[in-house]
Amino acid sequence: MKLNNKTYKIITLGCKVNAYEADAIAENFKSEGLKEAKEGENVDIALINTCSVTSTSDQKSRQQIRRLIKHHPEATIVVMGCYSQINQNLAEEIPEIDVVVGTSNRHKIVDLIKQHHDSKQQVIEVDKDSRIFEYEELQYTSVTNHARAYLKIQDGCDNFCTFCIIPMTRGRLRSRKALEVIKEAKDLVARGYKEIVLTGIHTGGYGRDQENYTFTDLVKDILRACPALYSLRISSIEENEITDELLHLIRSDERMAHHLHIPLQAGSDEILHKMNRHYNTGKFVDKIDKIRNIIPDIAITTDVIVGFPGESDDLFNETINTIKRVNFAELHVFPYSVRTRTPAARMALQVDPAVKKTRVHQLLELSEQLKAHYYSSFKDQNLKVLIETFDKKINAFTGRTSNYMVVKVHSDLDLAHKVKNVKFNPTGVSQILYS
Repeated sequence: MKLNNKTYKIITLGCKVNAYEADAIAENFKSEGLKEAKEGENVDIALINTCSVTSTSDQKSRQQIRRLIKHHPEATIVVMGCYSQINQNLAEEIPEIDVVVGTSNRHKIVDLIKQHHDSKQQVIEVDKDSRIFEYEELQYTSVTNHARAYLKIQDGCDNFCTFCIIPMTRGRLRSRKALEVIKEAKDLVARGYKEIVLTGIHTGGYGRDQENYTFTDLVKDILRACPALYSLRISSIEENEITDELLHLIRSDERMAHHLHIPLQAGSDEILHKMNRHYNTGKFVDKIDKIRNIIPDIAITTDVIVGFPGESDDLFNETINTIKRVNFAELHVFPYSVRTRTPAARMALQVDPAVKKTRVHQLLELSEQLKAHYYSSFKDQNLKVLIETFDKKINAFTGRTSNYMVVKVHSDLDLAHKVKNVKFNPTGVSQILYS
């Protein structure tokens, strides 16, 4: 069966890794002669890349699958990703699905679609044991219309935090070959991307499965291979993976973004122990102090989970105090979500959903205060900003600085994907400095 001139639609849920993989598959489709369906156009192939990080993600995945089936009854329905990996009876539960893969076999999507069309039968390629997966090259560079591009460097995780199902859906930690990473980085720069964001399921764990080659080695090699790159950013990294060598590289090479997203998850030692996080609050705070001593202007953002089993009011207040002590630039806040097959799901003292909701709002309010304080410390400073897009709602271009602050500017010229110097206004429109 030939796919020339057939149309496709891709829905992506969840993390930036999912987005990267979906973009790479879109490039694969285009190479086969498929065309992305426009709004209101007939869809021949409808693919959804699912997520299972929380129970809400599961629900959204099922809803989106049902919606695709309802809105495109004649289309070939393809489901892939974490939700289909962990729910291996999905094809039986939803017989309208035509092709199912999990978090492997994505590189065979086109062949599996052809197989379905030839056989008129469901095609299921979900490997049972994700822990034995090897790193899967998707063959095509992930291409988007943005100024920045995400570059996947590894997959899987071996941390086994008690709340997380990802080691079961994504498998063991496995690093992508450095030559493949560097090759794609060079291709992205050649295509005109100004910024590359290194991403993965456990990004900073890159190299643990290799001999004498570390995450910092990879960062150095990318910078060496891509002299024209404007900015290299790290999507997320654990505190114990931030070495002195990496910090001095961030300080010394102006292409390294002055922003680190370091998950805290909880600011209580008791809760951190129950989460199987391999640090305490004292160690975390010491690392942050060290980072700021080397890179004073750096933005440090974080993830926090509230309502973990056993989190009393006192323990939640410990988290608030730790957050204030660290003085993050911004928080990403999540209510604890029960995931079956994880140790935390079997723990006593599960927190009432209403309490979780209240605590989420408290931390979101705190996040806004911390963000405003961090932004205000750069008021009227001359900063470089990578302009990303034009926002019609505010009639201004928006972009981000090296330390990930959002900047708004007015211009009659098209500034998208350009780098501009601005006089930073933390609460309004910044002034472009033309000199």
